[in-house]
Amino acid sequence: MTERMSRRRLLAGAGVASAALVAASGAGPVGADTSAPVPDNSAIPFGGARQAGITTPEQSRMVFATYDVTTGDVAELAALLAEWTHASSRLTAGKPLRGPGGQFAPPPDTGEALGLPPSQLTLTLGFGPSLFDSRFGLGRRRPAALVDLPAFPGDDLDPSLCGGDLCIQACANDAQVAFHAIRDLTRLAFGTATIHALQSGFGRTASAGTGRQTPRNLLGFHDGTANLDIDDEQAMDRFVWVGHDSDQPWMVGGTYLVARRIRIHLEEWDRSTLQDQEQTVGRVKASGAPLGGTDESDPVDLFAVGVDGQLVIPDTAHIRVAGPSSNGGQAILRRGYSFADGVDPQSGELDAGLFFICFQRDPRLQFIPIQTRLSQIDALAEYLVHTGSGIFACPPGVSGDRTYGDGLL
Repeated sequence: MTERMSRRRLLAGAGVASAALVAASGAGPVGADTSAPVPDNSAIPFGGARQAGITTPEQSRMVFATYDVTTGDVAELAALLAEWTHASSRLTAGKPLRGPGGQFAPPPDTGEALGLPPSQLTLTLGFGPSLFDSRFGLGRRRPAALVDLPAFPGDDLDPSLCGGDLCIQACANDAQVAFHAIRDLTRLAFGTATIHALQSGFGRTASAGTGRQTPRNLLGFHDGTANLDIDDEQAMDRFVWVGHDSDQPWMVGGTYLVARRIRIHLEEWDRSTLQDQEQTVGRVKASGAPLGGTDESDPVDLFAVGVDGQLVIPDTAHIRVAGPSSNGGQAILRRGYSFADGVDPQSGELDAGLFFICFQRDPRLQFIPIQTRLSQIDALAEYLVHTGSGIFACPPGVSGDRTYGDGLL
């Protein structure tokens, strides 16, 4: 630990050179998979029993926005959620927003996505714990599972990047389509809610779905090899969807979203040896195979011992600490994206990393104990710092004349 920390201090000024290399190669393609198939530009249905963007196969781009509700009138909040529902159904279909207009009025749609296909846009909405304060009389409707996340060891949270009354996750195969959706929804919220934080992401970092190629994260490793399979309905019911045992009927069929902005000290990581990187993760960097295996899909043998008498997969390796066998059999559905937000002006290092998103049935039994263990034991935690955080209750989907707020309000 001391040796690694000393390297971090020595690298404090090294980020400028790395940033120059990124700029020279073009910031857009960072983490891009040049062998990836042509993006699907079709439309994903908006209505249904579940919100899209949860078990939907991951798109290539993401924009995540949180909002503070500025009105104290529950009727105005309900009107906003109804307007967002209607707008979302059009945006996900690749249609411009409609409304009163004319030469001497603002156009109903901001226009930057006109002519672009739907690009598999999905919009997923969630309610934060702060929405259930005294403003709207919703305290008794707050689910017990919608807890305030505790402080974890190693957190360095920026309040401006945490919390929010509402969240919207926009995912698409075109960054402009995803941003356009958030921009128009934010404009519709004027006078009722203001944007609290915004994070864009690229390069999905979790494999989900049969036959989906496992992507690589900014660490250079395959990510999501052991993620839950979205095609496994039993696993989804067990780990993701809220059941009828919920204390709040309006959440049955919904799920809980946890978002964490995780900055990676890439300069320190890039100067670690290959052996150190592989033992930190617990996998072979080139193939993705668990240490001791030959293929990415090989089962993880946590009991294998090498010729030196030591565990092949170290006690602190990420795949050991994060796996269900180390966490009482619990698992979460990961759906994160990489981000690159320029250079930290204080350290000169890249402000880049993972915007971690996960969905689960109950964060009290899943994310919180798993993250507590990771923050205390995981060797990878030395390279990470969590700077943003949020938890949200995502209700079930809407159909017909129903809106996002019907079940709650």
